[in-house]
Formats: sequence, structure tokens, C-alpha cells
Amino acid sequence: MQTAKLQKIAVAALEDVKGRDIEVINTTKLTSLFDRIIIASADSTRQVKALARNVREKVEAAGGDVIGLEGEDGGEWVLVDLGSIVVHVMQPSVRSYYNLEELWQARPKSRSAKPAKADAAPAE
Repeated sequence: MQTAKLQKIAVAALEDVKGRDIEVINTTKLTSLFDRIIIASADSTRQVKALARNVREKVEAAGGDVIGLEGEDGGEWVLVDLGSIVVHVMQPSVRSYYNLEELWQARPKSRSAKPAKADAAPAE
């Protein structure tokens, strides 16, 4: 299944169960393991599990493959591996702590074109 179609199905499945703050990150230039990361928040362990289950069911109903589902026992963070897309459903505190958005969108800081002077006296 094409990544764009799979993404549309996964996001719709998250929206169906009232997933919040859904964010899609394109990772094609960052890794060859997958093309997208989708992150969504849920207010309870029950909702985290329901969101992940709905993504799995909608993808399978559309003929897509679900490679794996991790974290369903705990329910604070469930990962749904769809191959070219990895879906993370998290409670807000867990999402804030791990901050995957910053991790996957971070760009290295460019260094200044001007080198620091080695012979400058230290400031007092």
C-alpha cells in the first residue's frame, strides 16, 4: 500500500476515536527504516489502546499489513508498526517526556562561519 494512502487511513482512524494533537513527521531524509511517524495523544490508557486498535483494524480492513503492535499491556504508549509508517499513541505526560517531535525534526545547529579567536583574553 502506498505511504500516502496508509497515512490517510491511519490519521482518519486516530480522528475517529478522538485522538488529539495528531502530528505527521516525514522521515524519508532522516532514516531508511520508515517514511513517516504519526504521533497522537490520548487522555487515558483505555483511549490509548482504543486508538491503536482502531488504527490496526482500519489498516487491515483496507488491505494493509500491520507488522507489529507494542505496549498495549501498559497503555501509556502504544506503537503500531505499519512498515513505512510508525504510529505512536501516547498519554500527554509520556509524549512530553520523550518529545519525539523534537527528536525526529531536529536539525543540527550550524556552526558559525567565524572561528573564535584563540588569543583573546578571557572575560572577567
